[in-house]
Amino acid sequence: MEKLRRLVSQIATTPPSQRLSNLSSLQFSLIPLLSFASSVYSFALYIRHRLYHFSIFRQHRLPVPVISVGNLTWGGNGKTPMVEYIARWLLDFGISPLILTRGYGGADEAKMLQRHLLGTSAKVGVGANRAATAATILERYGCINLCGSTCSGRPFFSKETQTASYSDKIGVAILDDGMQHLRLWRDLEIVMVNGMMPWGNNQLLPLGPLREPLAALGRADVVVVHHADLVAEENIEAILSTVWKVNNSLPVFFSKMAPSYFIKAAKTSCVISLRAVYDAIVLCVSAIGFAESFVQTILKMGPKHVDRLDFSDHHLFQTKDINVIRIRLKELESEFAVQPIVVVTEKDYDRAPEVLKDLNPYQVLVLCSRLQIVPYKGCTEDSFKKFLRQHLEISSASYIT
Repeated sequence: MEKLRRLVSQIATTPPSQRLSNLSSLQFSLIPLLSFASSVYSFALYIRHRLYHFSIFRQHRLPVPVISVGNLTWGGNGKTPMVEYIARWLLDFGISPLILTRGYGGADEAKMLQRHLLGTSAKVGVGANRAATAATILERYGCINLCGSTCSGRPFFSKETQTASYSDKIGVAILDDGMQHLRLWRDLEIVMVNGMMPWGNNQLLPLGPLREPLAALGRADVVVVHHADLVAEENIEAILSTVWKVNNSLPVFFSKMAPSYFIKAAKTSCVISLRAVYDAIVLCVSAIGFAESFVQTILKMGPKHVDRLDFSDHHLFQTKDINVIRIRLKELESEFAVQPIVVVTEKDYDRAPEVLKDLNPYQVLVLCSRLQIVPYKGCTEDSFKKFLRQHLEISSASYIT
């Protein structure tokens, strides 16, 4: 199954003009079947949107503003790091956020969020039915109407309230991977785009990586191009051109993952400098949506040699996978006459912390990173936060708790 996923993934990320040189005969034989499946998916998608449009399927509205962070393509778009970024920004203003996540693939993203936000008033709700999950948590902790400040003539997001605390009462809900979760009403739609592979072959699943047609960008309030630091300027301009063909007034910002430090998989309290991999032999092991960005980040740290083992997104590591990793490590050790270091992402660690400890005597390091907004053409972190603030202040006025 893992091999089939890799074959399909390569088809989805290969432009039609490059298929002859990049795809195998087996992959060519899969294209008609995948094309038919994409047509069925497209039809089902259209019907689903029509059912919501005509209110046959109804959207549920929470008693607090909802920020949706989603994407148009599978994996590697920075959705969960953006969710954490927004949650921390809200916490800085004394607002307790409720993060709603599906918990797909071992709930690795939910576990990472819970670990990062431990000790704060942020709540993480996990479940496919996010409306029901939200209802349960809101009933337990209650919610606060941010309009209580904005309606009094003093903006809620002011220096006076930046150190305020509203205990555990929830002020804003953040919907992780929310663009296709139409069941919940949202006040702000943030669409993340992977700058290193924005649209793949421009086809819908499963022939391509698109979860919706590009026209769905018309529902967005703002687009954030992720991994902007790893993308050439001409490619960024091409992304902007595509986005603005759909909506020429859509605000676009840019983000990156900024590496902070490593932790040891065997002892997470042990924080290690990024210099730990300098001039070292490194094996990058990952099961994330877009492993290339992870590898490129490690390469920037100056290791002597970088090898990689990529698994499909949310892959649950098993004993047979550990054996494969061990074989590769022994090959590297034999070739370079030095013990290599294994580096994994936080998502991989949170998905299988015990399994990854079974690689002794090899050292396993977990790369810890944070999303940052990067300046480009006048779009800065301050202007992004101002955009969020203005939208929340406007939407808060329509909520009564």
